[in-house]
Amino acid sequence: MGYTIAPPMPRTPDNSDEILKQLEDVKSRFDSGSAAVINKLLSQLSKVEFTDPQHLIRFHECLLFLRAFPHTPSLVSRVERLLNNFHQRISKLRASQANMSAFDDFDTSGIAGTTMQDTLSFDLAQWFVRRLPRNVEIAWDDYWEDDQSERARGSIWPRFIPLLEEDSAVEANIRWRSWLDSARGRENPLLWLIGRFEQLPLPAGQRAEVYDSLRLPIRWKLENLKLSRTRNWTRPHRLYLHDAPLIQRSDVSLARELARPAPRFEKLSAVPGESVMHAIREIMVVRYRELYGTTLGDPQSVVRADLGRGVVMHFWGLPPDRRLPLRAYLAGYTLKNGVPINYIEAIGLCEWIEVGFNTFYTYRQGETAWIYAQALRCLHALTAAKSISIYPYQIGQNNDEAIDSGAFWFYRKLGFRSGRADLRKLCKREEKRIAANQRYRTPARLLRRLAEAHMFYDIRPRAEISPAFAPEGPWETFSIYNLGLLINRRMSRDFNGDSQEIRKASTNATIRALGIDASRWSCTQMQSLENWSLILAQIPALSSWTPAEKDQLIKIIRAKSALNEMPYLRHTQHHPRLRAELLRLGSTR
Repeated sequence: MGYTIAPPMPRTPDNSDEILKQLEDVKSRFDSGSAAVINKLLSQLSKVEFTDPQHLIRFHECLLFLRAFPHTPSLVSRVERLLNNFHQRISKLRASQANMSAFDDFDTSGIAGTTMQDTLSFDLAQWFVRRLPRNVEIAWDDYWEDDQSERARGSIWPRFIPLLEEDSAVEANIRWRSWLDSARGRENPLLWLIGRFEQLPLPAGQRAEVYDSLRLPIRWKLENLKLSRTRNWTRPHRLYLHDAPLIQRSDVSLARELARPAPRFEKLSAVPGESVMHAIREIMVVRYRELYGTTLGDPQSVVRADLGRGVVMHFWGLPPDRRLPLRAYLAGYTLKNGVPINYIEAIGLCEWIEVGFNTFYTYRQGETAWIYAQALRCLHALTAAKSISIYPYQIGQNNDEAIDSGAFWFYRKLGFRSGRADLRKLCKREEKRIAANQRYRTPARLLRRLAEAHMFYDIRPRAEISPAFAPEGPWETFSIYNLGLLINRRMSRDFNGDSQEIRKASTNATIRALGIDASRWSCTQMQSLENWSLILAQIPALSSWTPAEKDQLIKIIRAKSALNEMPYLRHTQHHPRLRAELLRLGSTR
């Protein structure tokens, strides 16, 4: 299909809107004439002085898409030049007194030349201020007026500032800034505070909890930094150039992709692994996002997989002292021709994993289904999971964006099914309506109902899953939430609500039942034993398990704190009796 190239246009907002529409239409088309059309449109847009923030944002997102899904090498070079100088356009727009609030949303933040502000966790703030001390500061104007923050200051700052409690405990109108300035001298206020928290004689997690209670807003200027969304890309050794239509969702079979040989993983050494951790923090912070595993990832656990079509994925776990009590954890992200386009999260127990997958708004027209299938291939190979579930949030629970995009149908058409029988029936009715009328669209109210439960995909070799009425899998009524409530009810009933007492009693009971000699166990192994004991103490016949079952269970507990958490997950898959008890205790009844 050919395109009519618009004649040269004056530098006016009205004309830029029309050119942008043409660029948005052609950017993801890959016929013989599309590259020439794009080059012509870029020539026109490069001369436009944008006065409308929305127009400038649209231009920015088109450039990023073209950088990730390029047509020709010359087009890549041209796009990179435009992106490297994009901060100048932002400066001109700001100088024109334009309203810059359009650059603060999740999908539009992080553009070079803009300023961002957020309340970051201690670990992320600590990393950020050490990495970019000149660009990061406390947003004092938004901090002093927060009453809850003032109470936290009164409780925490006296740890670092002698005699401050003379004011903070009894006085009103405390001159906080004067106290801080007198204590820090000439040092950057945020650097000084972070340094004081680093000196607290507390475990890392508790130190972070104390800092987080301050609710300290941090502001950072992106200027023309490489960590901005605009410039946060690298040139791969070899670009993948698209010369044919992109792979559509209808062309993707999860069963076929998951039946392929496992991807080849490269284990990264310490320095490249640390670079990946820096990269994912940068990717997330400029998008106002933070995940437990993207902030606290273990650089020694990073693996890399080259999946073809310019797609490279990195995955990693958590360090032993920051792991979840029971479930194993993996996080990751995807580069497309060196451009970060999504993040991935997987949390699992036995053969079940919950998967979070978020493709950034800019790239959702770009082979999302195929790339998602490659993420599942990687996760299946790394975890040996057989049951994959999707969080309700991801398909629309309290998530209007997912409702608007019809996310439920994205997963449904890939083969996922709802974890609730009533919603499977509703899904079947909707599928019949869609088949009878191609113009029919599921109303938002029904999409919200369909998003009330997890969706599941079972990996079964050479077996097709019935579309809407597959038999319920064993994990469809299980949740860690159920286990947690069970433990807390026992704590309330038998230990007067005392968490230390239930932990102590459960650990002692497990040690007796399994015959454990924990004299040489490390601190992290003992923490794993304590966490698992809360569950194991609920199993009446634990002491009667066979010696082999007990030995395997002890191996599982100790493996939780090993350097690599994936062997732990695989061990849980090969203990049928433990698996059965977990399902019994954690399933909805």
